[in-house]
Amino acid sequence: MSKNDVQTYEYKAEMKQLLHLIIHSLYTHPEIFLRELVSNSSDALNKIRYRQLTDQNILDKDKELEVKITVDSKKKTFSIEDNGIGMTKEELAENIGTIARSGTLEFLEKMKKENKQGEKLIGQFGVGFYSVFMVTEQVMVETRHADKDSKGYRWVSSGEASYTIEEIDKKNRGTKISFTFKETANEFAEEFRVKQIIKKYSNFSDFPIFLGKEKINTIEALWRKRENEVKADERNEFYKFITNDYEDPLGYLHLSLESAGAEFKALLFIPVKAPFDLMRLQQHKTVQLYSNKIMIMDDCKDLLPEYLQFIRGVVDTSNLPLNVSRETIQASRIMGKIKEMLTSKIIQWLQRMADKKQEKYLMFYKTFGPLFKMGLNSDFTNRQKLIELLRFETSTRKAGDMSSLKDYTGRMAEKQKEIYYLAGDNREYVERNPNLEYFKKNNVEVLFLLEPVDVFIMPSIPEYDKKPLKSIDKGDIEINPENDQAQQKEDNLSKSLMGLFKDTLKDKVEDVKISKRLVNSAVTLVTGSNAVDPQMERMMKMMGQDVPASKRIMEVNLDHSVIKNLSRKYLASPSDYFLKKCIVQLYESAQLIDGELPSRTEYVKRMMEIMEEATK
Repeated sequence: MSKNDVQTYEYKAEMKQLLHLIIHSLYTHPEIFLRELVSNSSDALNKIRYRQLTDQNILDKDKELEVKITVDSKKKTFSIEDNGIGMTKEELAENIGTIARSGTLEFLEKMKKENKQGEKLIGQFGVGFYSVFMVTEQVMVETRHADKDSKGYRWVSSGEASYTIEEIDKKNRGTKISFTFKETANEFAEEFRVKQIIKKYSNFSDFPIFLGKEKINTIEALWRKRENEVKADERNEFYKFITNDYEDPLGYLHLSLESAGAEFKALLFIPVKAPFDLMRLQQHKTVQLYSNKIMIMDDCKDLLPEYLQFIRGVVDTSNLPLNVSRETIQASRIMGKIKEMLTSKIIQWLQRMADKKQEKYLMFYKTFGPLFKMGLNSDFTNRQKLIELLRFETSTRKAGDMSSLKDYTGRMAEKQKEIYYLAGDNREYVERNPNLEYFKKNNVEVLFLLEPVDVFIMPSIPEYDKKPLKSIDKGDIEINPENDQAQQKEDNLSKSLMGLFKDTLKDKVEDVKISKRLVNSAVTLVTGSNAVDPQMERMMKMMGQDVPASKRIMEVNLDHSVIKNLSRKYLASPSDYFLKKCIVQLYESAQLIDGELPSRTEYVKRMMEIMEEATK
């Protein structure tokens, strides 16, 4: 073929279908075209770099490898040029004149039927290249292969029925793609918009990308370096770049792993503050997924279990099974393996932090604990490790101090057989709970469950270190005072009074019992061994679930002065209606403390009646 001899080639019918799909159905964000073209240039530059290692007999062997982009906002023109491997005439026809891989068309048609978008495609002079037709009517490719005896060629197409190839004078090695934007894509002729897209998708490319004379990709891919080669300031700036956070991270994890074919590098961070509502994860980003430094997904939630999706950072792998081109990730064993390895390494990282940097770990735990603890009910592989990472405030330690289950059991007295806990909205609330009185008096430590999620995870931990975990709100906890005064006091009078309690409250409570746990309070309400924890019951109602209210057990402190006075009044007049009024008031007082009083109006009215009687 001589110079200026333009040859026209018809696209095959299959290729026409492919182009129609790509241009009209596959992509929803036209900006993707620039990522695809930069990716193609990076591929071409990588190929020549590898060839330079073994062959110096190539065109322009001493030139710096780079990508140059030029835009003209007035003329609405665009060009991208690299000095990579270039293409021969045959490669032009093969790479961008036919479908790049077998099965591509079928795959794209399936994507269309399933309403999947093409933003997750990233090409190697194959499908991705044709995304350019979203922003232009016609594209021109000028290229020359790296072989010294190669020739230059120009490829032109409007992406419809045909393309042309002609021989041209081109002195330098590499490929230049140029076109004029169509009216609907004029925004991409602005330099600021081009910079924005490059920084978003291609900032960590192996090669410098110039827009005019300005180098755009200025941040290094730190995850590709050894950990000891990265300075703390560099790492913090990198974190701020990828997250838009203004604070330094709480901690980082630098990984380079290979196992069973799943090879990847990662640089992960824990933020100081939660930049999102922990219970609305789908609205917020976690780790970015890269393939050879080109971003594939800005928010790859499939790489981490939900309870670890407070993690930010980058994961880069080159051996994902990619369909059509490099970015459509198929469900695969490799992705599952990467997730498994990441999860394991993050848990190990948190354990090291908990052991050696306790203050930092507690900062993490107080911020992300509500989400992190959800792993106990979802990640059964790592369940025991997660249990070791739990932390709780307790009744014997000051507010803000937290203890592990291991620390708690290490402080248990020899006679204590159970691990006790109490749930509530806040510390002030649980410390006022009458059920805590015996434990305070006898210096028995109780774990405080102050987060709503705690009442969902605690029932799933039946025991720790062979010691059962028991809520002190339960009626069946084993309290064994050395002098069981409650049993000794159960004389005929107290039995009769207890009978009056039961008769008066028969429609309101499951049972009435003499209390072993009360010290200062007259009565308290506890739950039966099989009943739902009251905190969980409240949480489920708040979530809109129809939970029938369970009857509670009322415990009575025979040593309390009010109960003693009622006993004397009962002895003098067993049928006195005032007794029943006081019993109902005691019951509703216990409900009030628990936050379950149904009618404050009736409660106050009855209290006034009792006060009137008492002040006669």
